[in-house]
Amino acid sequence: MSDLKKGYTTGVHASFAFKSALEVYLANRQNSICKTFKSNNDDLDVTKGCEIIVSISSTLDDLTLNTIFHKPYKIKSDNTTLNIYAGIGVGVVTKDGLKPPKDYAAINPTPLQAIKDIFLSYSASIDIKELYCTIGVTNGNEIAKQTANAKVGVLGGISILGTTGWVKPISASAYINSIEAELDFAKANGFKTIVFTLGNTAFKQTKDLDDSYYVIEIGNFIYDGINLAVEKDFEYIKLWLGIAKSVKIAQGFKNTHNRFGQIDFSIVQTWCKNKNISDCLTIKRVRELLGNDVEQFDNIIVEKTKDQLKSWFGKDIEVKIC
Repeated sequence: MSDLKKGYTTGVHASFAFKSALEVYLANRQNSICKTFKSNNDDLDVTKGCEIIVSISSTLDDLTLNTIFHKPYKIKSDNTTLNIYAGIGVGVVTKDGLKPPKDYAAINPTPLQAIKDIFLSYSASIDIKELYCTIGVTNGNEIAKQTANAKVGVLGGISILGTTGWVKPISASAYINSIEAELDFAKANGFKTIVFTLGNTAFKQTKDLDDSYYVIEIGNFIYDGINLAVEKDFEYIKLWLGIAKSVKIAQGFKNTHNRFGQIDFSIVQTWCKNKNISDCLTIKRVRELLGNDVEQFDNIIVEKTKDQLKSWFGKDIEVKIC
């Protein structure tokens, strides 16, 4: 892990770009634009390499905004007021339950505070009553289709995120942040039951659930996702997944991605009674060999998965094999 690269969050890049754009504006007293590319890193982040654009002007008409209605964040100093809008490719929050308020740009509190601190440090040099700013992302609307933004009511682009400033390698912090955002949204909107799914098959089966369930695609982040739901005190948590992923959890894997290890088939053998599975390399093949005993095997896996989850979280979590 020591050789893996960290990277800055979209929030840090946005604040860097804002500082540069503000300095250019103050030097020339004309509209300024600064662009930066989110640095590459070893995280599983769909925003890697995206272009973040900050524009500053003394006139709102000179800027291009996300066309979805939204209000500006207003940052006031003794001399002026900075109005921050969503540019093209940055989403607008259209529902309650997220950290950014409804009807504002999807900019999380930490990067917004960083921008505020930068602005106030320069405010003595600004001698106009109103200053206007947009934060945008090139192709942000397309990138957002790979996230849960639309599901939780962030429309027209991605969110500007960040808490510590760093994207940690392999932690896939952006993905985990999106899980937390969905959980916050579900909590704020009165959902009591969370259904976590792994993979397309499990997700498709949730289509028959009624509106009392809130479904979240958790990817491989079993422990991180469920832990967030437990911390937020949801009454019921359900996990729908494939049998092979379930086996991994039963064997103690907190993340089921292959980079974190492979299934130990010597342990699986102890769950198969008298059937020899020594030549098996996949759980699919194990189940084929078990024949009429496959249902019993699946039930054993479900129970061992539930036991492992309870040992981690101290809570009964329903497990369904899909």
